[in-house]
Amino acid sequence: MAMLPFIGYNAGDYMQHWINLGKKHDMPEVFLVNWFRRDENNKFVWPGFGENSRVLKWVIERLEGTADATETPIGFVPVEGAIDTTGLDITPEQLKVALNYSDDEWKKELPLIEEWFAKFGDDLPTELTDELTKLKARLNN
Repeated sequence: MAMLPFIGYNAGDYMQHWINLGKKHDMPEVFLVNWFRRDENNKFVWPGFGENSRVLKWVIERLEGTADATETPIGFVPVEGAIDTTGLDITPEQLKVALNYSDDEWKKELPLIEEWFAKFGDDLPTELTDELTKLKARLNN
C-alpha cells in the first residue's frame, strides 16, 4: 500500500474507519489494476497513465451494469474488447498480458499479503483477515 507513510495516524484505525464507513453507507466498488505488467522483452504493456481513463470508463460501465467481465477468484476482469483501445498503439496480445489473471501469480502474493498484514499486529481489522482467508479458499478450489 503505497500511501501507508502518508496516512498520518494508526493505519489499522484508518482502514477500520473505511470499513465502518462502508458498512454505514453505499460505498463504491473497489477495483485493482496493475499498470506495471511487462512483456517478454521487459517493456510495460499498458501505454501509460495518460490512457488510464479507458480503464476508468470500463469501471463506470461495470458499475452501471453495461460492461462485460469474467469472474475470477480475485473478482471480475474485463473480457476481450471491453476496454476501448481505439487509437492506442497496443496489440491484442499486449492487452491480454495487461489484463491477465493467474492463480499461480496470486498464490505467490499470499505470503506477501500476510507479511504486510503482520506489520499491523493487533490493529489489523479482522475484516481484512477474513477477506484474506476467503481469497485463499477461492484460490485453492
